[in-house]
Amino acid sequence: MEKLENKVAVITGASKGIGKGIAEVFAKYKAKLVLAARGPQVLEIADELCANGAEAIGVQCDVSDYKSILNLRAKCLEKFGPADILVSNAGICVLEDFISGDDEDPDFSNRDKHFDINVKGAWNAARAFLPDIKTHGKGAIVVTSSVTGDMVADPGEMAYATSKAALVGFTKCLAREVAPDNIRVNAICPGYAMTPLVEGMAKQSDPEHPERAIQAIASAVPLGRLADPKEIGELAAFLASDESSYITGTQIVIDGGSTLPETTSMGV
Repeated sequence: MEKLENKVAVITGASKGIGKGIAEVFAKYKAKLVLAARGPQVLEIADELCANGAEAIGVQCDVSDYKSILNLRAKCLEKFGPADILVSNAGICVLEDFISGDDEDPDFSNRDKHFDINVKGAWNAARAFLPDIKTHGKGAIVVTSSVTGDMVADPGEMAYATSKAALVGFTKCLAREVAPDNIRVNAICPGYAMTPLVEGMAKQSDPEHPERAIQAIASAVPLGRLADPKEIGELAAFLASDESSYITGTQIVIDGGSTLPETTSMGV
């Protein structure tokens, strides 16, 4: 029996990147999948997984809108019953200088978008699905945070770093609150993975040669490469399964060692 067999798993941000990698790994371990994302691509991903023998549905959902999350929950209940697992993965990253625009009337729309999707999205999903997870007598929530914000940061990442750091606090507090219900809550803190999000950041950083930006990132990682999203999916599957039954309220770094170097100039 596979470790997620007969478990109903809801995964937000599942149409691409890390979310898609998580969905593919969960399908390998026989979870019943409810995949959510804003765009129609999530429907195609669900169809592809079903064509390969998985049980999955795709639902277009805006995690920043609680009513949209409630619709996602209704679709889950209708197809598979109450969720056992929630993976709050939906997120955005748009680089922006902290001081920009009109000093008298600054535009905070980028800040608000990050908070709405990255932070409120995880809040909304947990609030909607926890009552269902509780009915099983145990369950798991996995939150996709980042090494950015909690451990490291670069210029232009103010909104992203703040939102991802907030998710670590969210994870710890929620874990403490639902521990009596035997529900575990943990955060994954990825470094750079080969995803459309990172490709978009590279285009922002080096519009003429984005591949140069990606190579620069990879060269600074001790393992010498970016992560495959499925590698992050394997960690998510571990945290969602009974294999991690005594792990809760923590954040686990998966970054190829990118946060290890103390300096870029010392050493042999």
